Amino acid sequence: MISSTAWISRGLAARHPQKQELDDEELARVSHLANRELVDATRDLRAAEKGDGDGWEDVESSGEEMEEDTNEDPDDLSRYRLDEYDQEPSQSIALGSLSQIRGVSAYRTNEDDPYITLPNDPADEDEEREQLEVLPTDNLVYVSKTEDELSMVEAYLYSAQDQSLYVHHDLLLPAFPLHLEWLDYAPAPVSDAPNQRVAGSMGNFLAVGTMDPEIEIWDMDTVEGVYPNAVLGQRDNTSSLDAPAGTGKKKRKIPKARVANADYHVDAVLNLSWNRQARNLLASGSADKTVKIWDLSRPMSGTDSKALRSFDAHTDKVQSVAWQVSGAGMISATANPAVLLSGSYDQTIRIFDTRMPEQALIAKIGADVESVRWNGWKNQSFMVAMENGVVQGFDARKLSSTPSSDDAQFTLVAHDSACTALDISPHIPGCFVTGGTDRQVKVWSMDDEETEKPRSINLVTARDLSVGKVFSASFSPNDPLTVAVGGSNGKLQIWDTLINGGIRRTFGDRLRRMNQYSDHHSQPVAEPRLDDDSSLADRTDVVQVDNDAESDEDMEE
Repeated sequence: MISSTAWISRGLAARHPQKQELDDEELARVSHLANRELVDATRDLRAAEKGDGDGWEDVESSGEEMEEDTNEDPDDLSRYRLDEYDQEPSQSIALGSLSQIRGVSAYRTNEDDPYITLPNDPADEDEEREQLEVLPTDNLVYVSKTEDELSMVEAYLYSAQDQSLYVHHDLLLPAFPLHLEWLDYAPAPVSDAPNQRVAGSMGNFLAVGTMDPEIEIWDMDTVEGVYPNAVLGQRDNTSSLDAPAGTGKKKRKIPKARVANADYHVDAVLNLSWNRQARNLLASGSADKTVKIWDLSRPMSGTDSKALRSFDAHTDKVQSVAWQVSGAGMISATANPAVLLSGSYDQTIRIFDTRMPEQALIAKIGADVESVRWNGWKNQSFMVAMENGVVQGFDARKLSSTPSSDDAQFTLVAHDSACTALDISPHIPGCFVTGGTDRQVKVWSMDDEETEKPRSINLVTARDLSVGKVFSASFSPNDPLTVAVGGSNGKLQIWDTLINGGIRRTFGDRLRRMNQYSDHHSQPVAEPRLDDDSSLADRTDVVQVDNDAESDEDMEE
């Protein structure tokens, strides 16, 4: 399944990504960090195999009755398993095929390995370099994916010119990924790590929130990465936290309880938001019911990194966080880099200045929050997608510190089931997209440019893109009406909605006013007319890796 997507604007990724090269000091550091995790995993494995001792306690039965004893044959010796007495217990099965290998040595490069005698072919290196090249006209789309219990981030290269989409490179993750957040700010290097970028330098980085309490930040201009550039949290303190109980009659005693604190998360990181104005700040929402602010300019020490600020105003999991933003072309409305929006399973929305969190504004909603988004086109406005399929819009200036369910400016029943994806176009005012577990992706038009409340909200087009239940839908940063969609079947789809006639008729005037249409197709061809279907006849609206996938017809309203 695909749980999250993140677009990268054209020209921001390195044209020629580099493979990670480890010198002796960096190799020793990474090996030390990896060995600590291996030691913890080995300890847990041995404890699980032992399966007895003081680490177990009785748990009440769930009502299942014990099987009654049956009459046994006194001459039946099979229960004593005499034929297995000469077999010694072994852990080789649990450790896999590597347990049979002795004296394994690892080398940084093939040149250092004495068993590799063939030299590298320069032609092969040139071919590989060409395959990894990212052109200035290409976008990268990062996708968090889990398949057959293997979790990873896949970097897709998307060319709008050629309408091509393929996996450029990937990296493995230690836990189930929940959210991706792109940032251009290089985090402060670990204090003992050599040859890392200076904190704050421009780059191409990805923050990853997973079921683990830590946040990993990876340099995505490096392929075949071994270890993240930064880890936000304290893995030493969270590695021994309790895990979900099993289904047997007994369970292991809890070494440490998941008690929230001000320094680091102790449960899954559900959402992330990077501050594009105060570039060193990253916000996170967690299942431990807290919101934390991380200062990426603060040097790490080993694997430890403490949060700059922590807020515990919510009483349930914090599902979504968002720094205040402004859309392209906005003049009067400017974003306040200190204002943060958060939504929780406690069915409340909170807006607060991170410098004065006690003065929060609160909105009460009727279901669990799935996603929150600021509307950059209207000052102080934001939208909320909920578990019951409803999308509501609010004006922060109309809220107070007392929760109320009557503060919404509009209520839209967007989907028949949970509305799990929401994004507001940064290019076109009044355009937003939703996705739900009903497998539908919908593009909406909101007419509210000159009024406090929207005069109308209309469904422009809806589509089943064959991605299963939709978990992510996000607008391209370059092409105003192109959307990346991912869902439960693990397939990424790039939907160019401009092919749809209803989209062109609805948003054509706004595209012209924003002077964005000329940038929609970067290739030097004649600009198609917005009211002419024939000019787009040779283009397909859905670009996918699997070209054999079928998609449903558009529905216009």
